[in-house]
Amino acid sequence: MEKAQATDKSLRMAVSTAGSAPDTAPLPLLGEICDNLEKAHKLGYSAIEVHTRENAGLNYEKILDTCKTTGMRISAIVTGRLHNEEKVTLIDDDAAKVKVAMEGLRKYVDIAQKLHTDIIIGWIRGNLPDGNNNEIYEKRLAGNIKELAIYAMDKNVRILIEAINRYELNFLNTGRAILDLIGKYEIPNTFVHLDTFHMNIEEDDINSTIRYCADKLGYVHFADSNRKYPGAGHLDFASIVKTLKDINYQGYVSVECLRKPTGEEAARMAIQNIQSIVKAYRMRSD
Repeated sequence: MEKAQATDKSLRMAVSTAGSAPDTAPLPLLGEICDNLEKAHKLGYSAIEVHTRENAGLNYEKILDTCKTTGMRISAIVTGRLHNEEKVTLIDDDAAKVKVAMEGLRKYVDIAQKLHTDIIIGWIRGNLPDGNNNEIYEKRLAGNIKELAIYAMDKNVRILIEAINRYELNFLNTGRAILDLIGKYEIPNTFVHLDTFHMNIEEDDINSTIRYCADKLGYVHFADSNRKYPGAGHLDFASIVKTLKDINYQGYVSVECLRKPTGEEAARMAIQNIQSIVKAYRMRSD
């Protein structure tokens, strides 16, 4: 298959990947990391996002060699599997569980350092007991993330906190809430991660939130309103791309969508649709 043309340099496109995942997981490419790098490269992406465990025993030499030969990068390491498989969070009342979470996240930071990338904090934040917005848990979360962020800073790794919708987590559901947490507790080396699928549920205005978070926006996920590839639902990606360009966003945009009709087809359609939007924007701007 002929490689698709690369997107505009101001919009660095990545695609979410994992070794394996259930059909309900929004991860287009499955397989070994090096194989996913090759597949994503052929589709026209410049990086892949990797969902893995902190103790996976990765072959760093082979991964970095594949990155070098393909010109690809690792856009981020996602930490959700530590939470899913060990049932630990950063706000648990059981200090032993918090300790396991923190130790695991430090290992993720070590992985990210070796692969020259950042880590995403999502589900491992945890849910508030009884859904209460309790300042005790907020302070606990902020303190743990701050400790992790300082550890990561020495390794040139950033912490990306994802705003996730209320049906999955019961607090910090919006970009503004994440940014305000970072500011309130003066958490260094930590940035907002926005996801268009979650934003469609939680945000009053997607583009206003992007602008609000502009100075601290570190990462973006693209998926349409139905969690399928961009263009398969009703979200206005032309407007979203314009806003990202207006704020001079320089981070990665990673496609994290369902494998429908298939994973590679979803990844292909996603990048083709976004390329078309970027091309049209560039033509209007010239």
